[in-house]
Amino acid sequence: MGQRGDVEERKSPSTRFWHSFFRPSFFGQSVFQQSAVSPPPTDPLRSETPLLRDAEIAAVYSGERVAGDFYEFLRVGPSRMLFALLDIAGLRADTREILIRVQERIRTLAPELFAGEDFNETTAMIELCYEMNCTIMRGGLRSCPAFIGCYNEDLGTVCYANAGHTPGLLRDHTGVTLLGATGLPLGLFSHTIQSAAACHLMPGSALLAVSRGIVESSQREVDDSGGERMNSEFGLEGVKQSFQDATVLSAHDLCLTVLQAARKFNPMSPTENDLTALALVRKALPA
Repeated sequence: MGQRGDVEERKSPSTRFWHSFFRPSFFGQSVFQQSAVSPPPTDPLRSETPLLRDAEIAAVYSGERVAGDFYEFLRVGPSRMLFALLDIAGLRADTREILIRVQERIRTLAPELFAGEDFNETTAMIELCYEMNCTIMRGGLRSCPAFIGCYNEDLGTVCYANAGHTPGLLRDHTGVTLLGATGLPLGLFSHTIQSAAACHLMPGSALLAVSRGIVESSQREVDDSGGERMNSEFGLEGVKQSFQDATVLSAHDLCLTVLQAARKFNPMSPTENDLTALALVRKALPA
């Protein structure tokens, strides 16, 4: 990998440890990356990057966090890891308390829903989405696209719900497959029921989810009157292409590759949207 973009990576345990920072530079701007040091727990929104068997998972923020991007990792069983990427509408100051309540609900309910072996993953995912939706709506109507998945380490499968989020992308030897919406965004309708779907990560394949800020990253040019106008958008095709072209498939480096591609497309710091990438990579079998 080359230089790392204006990035903040969070790695604190599910029991809410803090992190310390390392600062190189990219395009002349600072990079924030968490080290292994864990100061006392105070921030409930920080989530540890967990260790998986024969797989890796990571999430990385880029730039100053100003909006409602949020990710969560939570082990819900000996061989199951829950992950979520949310993009709630509004500024960080307005959404923080809602996200804390959503996180608390996930951490309380998910281990119960996904407990044991004799349960229906699809039913558990639908119920979890319903409870998250109710929790968000207690703070008022607020659109919250979300990509939520449960990775089974034994089978290499992911049961997921895409609640109006940008499509997830699954890369394997056949190419890149889009994992589209299974329902409407959370936070809008009290009786909305999500659907759930499943995909299989073969050894050497990867799953990527990115926030709207990456997809909507745009180049701007000055028109004849001196005003700015959007010239082109990075878009889902830009995400897909950078994902397809990535040669290093560690989860963390894959996130950085996509974030750096978006920042190279638009070197200006984002002012309205967060840029966040989450990647799950299943390791290739030994040659």
